[in-house]
Amino acid sequence: TPRLTFQSFSAPTAVKVELVDRLTAAGVAAVEATSFVRPDLVPGLADAAEVMRRVRRPSGVSFECCIGNERGLRAAVDAGMDAAWYLLSADDGFAAGNIGLTREESLGRLERLAAVADELGVRLGTYVIFAWGGPVGPARTGADLEPLARRLLALGVDRWILADSAGYAAPPQIRELLETAISLNEPDRITLQVHDSRGLGVADVVAALECGISRIDASLGGSGGHPAMPDVPGGGVCTEDVVQLCDLLGVEHGVDLEALIETANWLAEEVGVPAQGFVRRIGPVAGRPVRGRDFVWSAS
Repeated sequence: TPRLTFQSFSAPTAVKVELVDRLTAAGVAAVEATSFVRPDLVPGLADAAEVMRRVRRPSGVSFECCIGNERGLRAAVDAGMDAAWYLLSADDGFAAGNIGLTREESLGRLERLAAVADELGVRLGTYVIFAWGGPVGPARTGADLEPLARRLLALGVDRWILADSAGYAAPPQIRELLETAISLNEPDRITLQVHDSRGLGVADVVAALECGISRIDASLGGSGGHPAMPDVPGGGVCTEDVVQLCDLLGVEHGVDLEALIETANWLAEEVGVPAQGFVRRIGPVAGRPVRGRDFVWSAS
C-alpha cells in the first residue's frame, strides 16, 4: 500500500510513516514501504530514507522496497530494508518507456544487482509486471512466462512477484500461469500481486490460494497507481476485502480486519485516494474471528 499509493498521491512524510505503522500494528507481516528510485521520476517517494528512519520496526515484520539500479539497492541497504524488489516488465514497450531499457537490458542489470545483493547480504527478488499481459498488448500465458522464469533462475533470482498489473486475468488464467511458475520454482518463493482494474481481483486470489500460493500482495482500499499510466486505475485488490474473503474461506492469516478497515477509511480521508472496495464501506461479516498466521500478507 505505501509504495503504490505514494508514488501517485502526494502526502507528508508523517502520513507515510503513520500508514506503515498502522499496517504493522494490524498484523501485516510484510510491507512494501517505499521505493529507492530517482526522485525526479517518482517525487512522491523522494523521502524514502526519512520514512524508514521514523517507522516502528516490530519484530517479525519484513520491510521491503522497490529499486531500479545499484544506487537504489545500496540506498535500500543503508536504510535497513529487509528485502528489495527489482521492477522487471514482461512488456518490452512499457519497459522501454518506463525505465529506458529493453527487457534483455533489464535482465543484464538484474544479474549485476544479484551479485551486489549477495555481497551486501540483502534479499533481492524481482517483480514480473504485466505477467498476464498489458498494458495494451495481448494476454500472456504460462508458455510466455516459462523462458523468462528459467532465465531468472539461471541468474540466481528465485523470489518473484508475479503481477497482473493491468487486470487481464480471470481465475483460469491465474491458475494456468501460476501452475507453470510452480513447476519451476517453490510456491513460497512466489508472490501474487493482483490489480483489480476489471473487477476480478478477489476471485483471482481464490485461484491463487487453490494453487498453493500463500504470499498475496494487496493494497489497502485498492489505493495506488503508476506515474507512467496516469489515466489507468493502478491500485491492487483491496487488502481488507481479501482478508474478509479469507476469513470466510477459513484461511488463517493473523491480520486485524477491523484495524484494516479503520486505516483504509483514514487513508481515503487523509490523502484523498479514490478508495475502492466493499468491506470498508459496509463492515465485516459478524462472528468471524481471526486466528493464527499461515499466510503472509504484504501491503504494497
